[in-house]
Amino acid sequence: MDSCEKDKIFITFDGPIIVGAGPSGIAVAACLQENGIPSLVLERSDCIASLWQHKTYDRLKLHLPKHFCELPLFGYPKNFPKYPSKNQFVSYMLAYAKHFNIVPKFNQLVEKAEFDGENGVWRVSTQDCVYVSRWLVVATGENAEAVVPEIQGVEKFEGVVKHTSEYKSGCEFKDQRVLVVGCGNSGMEVSLDLCRYNASPFMVVRNSVHVLPREMFGFTTFGIAMALLKWLPLRVVDRLILFMASLTLGNTDKLGLKRPKTGPIELKNATGKTPVLDTGALSLIKSGNIKVVEQGVRELTRNGARFMDGQEIAFDSIVLATGYKSNVPFWLKGSDFFTDDGMPKTPFPNGWKGENGLYTVGFTRRGLLGTTCDALKIAKDVTDQWRNLTSNSKHEFRLKSCNDQ
Repeated sequence: MDSCEKDKIFITFDGPIIVGAGPSGIAVAACLQENGIPSLVLERSDCIASLWQHKTYDRLKLHLPKHFCELPLFGYPKNFPKYPSKNQFVSYMLAYAKHFNIVPKFNQLVEKAEFDGENGVWRVSTQDCVYVSRWLVVATGENAEAVVPEIQGVEKFEGVVKHTSEYKSGCEFKDQRVLVVGCGNSGMEVSLDLCRYNASPFMVVRNSVHVLPREMFGFTTFGIAMALLKWLPLRVVDRLILFMASLTLGNTDKLGLKRPKTGPIELKNATGKTPVLDTGALSLIKSGNIKVVEQGVRELTRNGARFMDGQEIAFDSIVLATGYKSNVPFWLKGSDFFTDDGMPKTPFPNGWKGENGLYTVGFTRRGLLGTTCDALKIAKDVTDQWRNLTSNSKHEFRLKSCNDQ
């Protein structure tokens, strides 16, 4: 026994332990529940889908139509719009958990999870308990921790610097000059939101980026791509999508938004870099309301930022739209299933299962469609093992509260 575990309560659980109560975690729990398998969901925060509830901006909507963003076995209410809002998505998550009677144990920060080879079980240690199970499902996902870059001179800057995980609305930046570092979907949407409050956003675009219309010719771009992929090779679909995008949006290179040489779908599959689905920011870039800065930030100054070309611009505030990363390497020990970046080494569709009862969900780089696919696979695999075990001996469900002695 680890010395730091001596004063903790040990809880043995017959079903899988699921780390994370976001969409991925509750999807697996629901699929297991449907097969009659109990699970224990551990969540470091105080609620389901904490990233959505606590770390997203107010105007956020799903970028894809709702039928591409459903979790398994339970759809959206019929009265929801095509692109549900943040609050609607959260309400869907809560209704989903209630429907399948999923009650996570909140405020349980997993400090370490490690396989005990001698006893053939996983030991998952939180601040006050050690949970033990034959199976461990890693459901913390690709976006567990904010990526905050180190910028020289940040301590000198007299204005506000915050990551998009702390950004709620442009109303707090009204009439300000704001540097937005990052040009992905979050950077574009934050810039758009800032304009609605008469702020002047300057968006840093250091790398190439695919900008696509959210809809083309009355159909969703994602839906068109999915349909074409059933009949055509991926690279052909990429070329067709880019051709149609150029007809709709024009040449984005002229706006300082240079496209990568690799097509949007191929790039997404290979690196996880999501194309930007335009919801209105591009027209404001064309009009000059959103200014594109094609230089990286060299350092921050007292009143603004100095860029790589030596130009210095004054800003009142800075928003870091620099994304998120996996936190798996910080707490999962003794497993070589993940890369140093916290992603499964085996790519989709085979990255859902490791050794010794280890499973992963929410790491496919394919959004909730990937989550649904993996959740169903995990539930089937665990169910098959469960039935083999229970056919030999009666398997009793047992769970003690952390307060039980």
